[in-house]
Amino acid sequence: MRAATHGAQLPYQLLAGVVPARGGWLVASAKWQGATIAPQEPEVIGEFIDILDYKPAYRVIAVFTPIGLLEEPRAKGRSCEREARRVLGVPRASAIASAPPRAALAASTYEEAVEASGGHLSPIRWRQIAKIAEVDKVIAPYWQRTVFEVHPELSFFQLAEDRPLRYPKRTQVGIEEREEILRARLPGAERILGATLPGVSKSQLNDAAACLWTARRIAARTVSRLPEDPEWDALGLRMEIVR
Repeated sequence: MRAATHGAQLPYQLLAGVVPARGGWLVASAKWQGATIAPQEPEVIGEFIDILDYKPAYRVIAVFTPIGLLEEPRAKGRSCEREARRVLGVPRASAIASAPPRAALAASTYEEAVEASGGHLSPIRWRQIAKIAEVDKVIAPYWQRTVFEVHPELSFFQLAEDRPLRYPKRTQVGIEEREEILRARLPGAERILGATLPGVSKSQLNDAAACLWTARRIAARTVSRLPEDPEWDALGLRMEIVR
């Protein structure tokens, strides 16, 4: 017997590129149907659980945040981060920060987080730790059929046909470099790149658009995984970055 369905089936699927932002999560979404992708106006959604519960549901959520964490600190982080640095090479490899071990998420100060991380934690990761903890609290292994860890630098590497970008993403030349690539490779990218949202920078819009591009690759099953044979964390989550 066929399972019951509720409501009409949509003629398209929703995809989302998601990056941390002030006040929540910047979501660059698009309607995807066959070879056609139609980006929508980006928005900031307050909590990650609201993205998971969004209606109509997203087919793919490509999020720029660690999924799956080590229980104990390890030099140079998870295998996926070490692989990502190898792919990008110098100097862009420095954009890949190591995820904190799970114990660091409970830290109330940077010093406590550093200690829980074995004596080293990137200041960038400390600023993101509340967002990492938010995702870690609600994610479960079954969500990894929909939610995928991505990294904008790897997305741009793929967009630029396996060529590392030349400039840092927050510089004006870096912003322009990324916008030029996105306009050439992502139809309708201007709806994202031209948006104005309180507290959202141009570099964040670029990152969200790049993550959306990778979401389409995931939906089309044309991505590769770093590493090809991922590790699993203590909660049964795959520790991988897709690109």
